[in-house]
Amino acid sequence: MKAALGLEDGTFVKGEGLGVEGIVQGELVFTTSTTGYEEALTDPSYKGQILMFTYPLIGNYGCQRRDFPV
Repeated sequence: MKAALGLEDGTFVKGEGLGVEGIVQGELVFTTSTTGYEEALTDPSYKGQILMFTYPLIGNYGCQRRDFPV
């Protein structure tokens, strides 16, 4: 799904969202890992945070549908 991120300083970033649709606010955290995004998305330490992946090719090897029921 399409997503947009607006920051306090007026910066606006468009991208792809994963998860529940709606408007949210929270602490933005970045991950620079090149693999393991399934683990990052299910890591309880990120609860309540907005996780942004910075690696440009993230998702190229897919994910297990059973881990992300929609």
